[in-house]
Amino acid sequence: MKPAISDKKESNQEMSVQDSAPEIGEIIEASSTADINANDLEMLGLLEKKVRWLSSWTIHNANHLRPKRDGIKVGGHQASCASMTTLMTALYFNVLRPQDRVAVKPHASPVFHAINYLLGRQTKEKLENFRSFGGAQSYPSRTKDGDQVDFSTGSVGLGAAVTNFAALTQDYLRYKDMLPKDETPGRMVALVGDAELDEGNIYEALLDTWKHDIRNVWWVIDYNRQSLDGMIDAHLFRIIGRFFRAVGWNVITIKYGRKLHDAFAKPGGKSLKKWLNDVPNDIYSALTFQGGAAWRKQITSDMDGDNALASLLGDYDDDQLHDLMTNLGGHCMEAVLSAFDAVPNDKPTVFIAYTVKGYGTPLQGHKDNHAGLMNVPQMDAFKLQNNVADGQEWDLAAGLDISADQMRDYIAKAPFNDDAPRNKSAKHITIPEMPYARTETSSTQEVFGKILNELAKMKRSDLSDRIVTTSPDVTVSTNLGGFVNQRGLFGREELADEFKERKVPSAQKWIRSPSGQHVELGIAENNLFLNLAALGLSHSLFGERLFPIGTLYDPFIARGLDALNYACYQDARFMVVATPSGITLAPEGGAHQSISTPMIGMGQPGLTSFEPSFGDELAAIMGWSFEHMQDPDGGSIYLRLSTKPLSQPERDLSESEKTEIISGGYWLRKPGEDCKMAIAYCGAMAPEAIAAWEKLSDDHPGLGLLAVTSTDRLYNEWQDLERARLEGKADGKMAHVENLLKPLASDARLVTVIDGHPAALAWLGGVRGHAVAPLGVNAFGQCGDSIALYDHYQIGTEAILRAAKRWD
Repeated sequence: MKPAISDKKESNQEMSVQDSAPEIGEIIEASSTADINANDLEMLGLLEKKVRWLSSWTIHNANHLRPKRDGIKVGGHQASCASMTTLMTALYFNVLRPQDRVAVKPHASPVFHAINYLLGRQTKEKLENFRSFGGAQSYPSRTKDGDQVDFSTGSVGLGAAVTNFAALTQDYLRYKDMLPKDETPGRMVALVGDAELDEGNIYEALLDTWKHDIRNVWWVIDYNRQSLDGMIDAHLFRIIGRFFRAVGWNVITIKYGRKLHDAFAKPGGKSLKKWLNDVPNDIYSALTFQGGAAWRKQITSDMDGDNALASLLGDYDDDQLHDLMTNLGGHCMEAVLSAFDAVPNDKPTVFIAYTVKGYGTPLQGHKDNHAGLMNVPQMDAFKLQNNVADGQEWDLAAGLDISADQMRDYIAKAPFNDDAPRNKSAKHITIPEMPYARTETSSTQEVFGKILNELAKMKRSDLSDRIVTTSPDVTVSTNLGGFVNQRGLFGREELADEFKERKVPSAQKWIRSPSGQHVELGIAENNLFLNLAALGLSHSLFGERLFPIGTLYDPFIARGLDALNYACYQDARFMVVATPSGITLAPEGGAHQSISTPMIGMGQPGLTSFEPSFGDELAAIMGWSFEHMQDPDGGSIYLRLSTKPLSQPERDLSESEKTEIISGGYWLRKPGEDCKMAIAYCGAMAPEAIAAWEKLSDDHPGLGLLAVTSTDRLYNEWQDLERARLEGKADGKMAHVENLLKPLASDARLVTVIDGHPAALAWLGGVRGHAVAPLGVNAFGQCGDSIALYDHYQIGTEAILRAAKRWD
């Protein structure tokens, strides 16, 4: 039985504080306010105070107390932390459940660490070493902070957007009956800075995931109306709300707290509310920094003659007035809890929470506070304000009116705090031999499609059933069509292929259903890599392993490179198949021809790149890749494939030959004794290199022909070993590339050729000190056929011959 999901056509519920809609105060009174008991409000208020203190002190300790060996500013974001403390305290100590997953806005990392310290998931030593080697990370990191982090953040916008794709992944698993039926789905929660909404990838993600009708997503926007360098436009909240409503989200605005709502109900209160609604963001922030007297002067000047308002202001001294005017909804625990409780259904929900940047600190409201730090006198005053004695800065209950045991008892009852590991594990999936059948000629892209098609035909196969493919609108042109025809597109509802239903001839069967295994995306490479990131974390987030395979044109990796890096930084496990590649995609011209991508494959941590020439090589690599995606020390895979048809060798690869292919290279033509020259090639350049070898071999006895299947594996293994040698830990071990080049004479020369940047192979000369003539492409491509372009960019057979004969 499929999960019961509410109808997509159900109308959105907007909860706003604008005059045209209900206010959060009215929502509080009309909803479950009675469930927020006084003890919870008191304890959460104390926890909020402690979290604000700990996050501020963690940053202060790192910048002002801990010794600086290099003199470089450590940094941190005390103001950005302070604006989030109420919201995060409410979530972690009252609202969140163990199955919920959270992406914390990057600059609130110290708040996150402080909360985990209180939960017992973070150590004092890690906090003391915040932003230091081995300490708590500047931004939450799955790989460096460990089990407590659900989603890494840092590159703004991506952490928010990935929650949408995590919700899509959860839905995918639920519809495949891979998750327990009796478990309530987790909410994928993003804590978002308002300036993050400047990032375009946010809106790409909202549009693409709207098409999939995702559920169980919350975005909590810290609407403090300040960015790094200035103020947010005063009307941005309207645009934000409209956009989210347009893509089907519930919108809940939390603008004013209980104290302000009580004031609004008094004589003069309507005028006060009107002033607050109309005051520009920069004036509000300046007054927040200046304090009570400035508030009084500005309001009475702007509302001159309003006796009721003047009388209302007279009821408050300066400190009380400042406290009132900064009582925004995002800092009122009652308003925040009521807003979270008011979510009407499982549809995506965004909370626009009005906050003060730097709330409760000496930095509050100042336009320069983003990277600002409290100086020592300011921290001394802040410490006094928090009643924290010297030497008690890290104590659990210092400055509070309760004991540490009382605090621990309350924290232990938080629904989120179940002491279970946040990272789950999944069973190992046995990988069968890849179903490769040789044909006379074939391209690596074609072989990739055929292998997937054959895997799709395997019924009741753990591997096949757990493969999920995705692409940014290039499914057919990247050879995923066969797999999709066999396994279908994923969707919540059954949707027939109208062309098939109407008996219109078509090679593709686009049948959408909950059982489908292809997630269709629009033309947005950022979304491809965010989707791969979420799918590639399914084993850790949800305890069920998937094998995500994403395809795109090779040059467009650059369009999604930030998201690819982000996915790898999280240690997500996926296979990205980039095809077609290089200037071999000749008629398409420079806009579709890739040049630098081999260097991306070599340089991207967490991603192992391959560029095979032949189908049997690709089959061996794919089999290894599915294992590597499961290895605790493994990672993701990048296959750079081509549409260029090559004559396929007639051979049965031995296990040792497969090992060499997977290790990065092998001798297609072994060098003879005292070999003075060798040609090394990669990928689509195999025919040109083979032809050159055949023309040169008579005059150069022992000429070697080296097939490089992974510049990445060859180079990085060699470099890792070089570093080990510097530390005296190599134990005489030789890298695979060193063993490959060992038969060459010390004065031998290399000609290298690749359909990409020549530096990807030029480094081979540095392994054993050989001279190198590196051929490749280091300029933008253009239209033509491959023969003309190979000649123009000097990577064809004649160019190889010229490079070799230059040394004769």
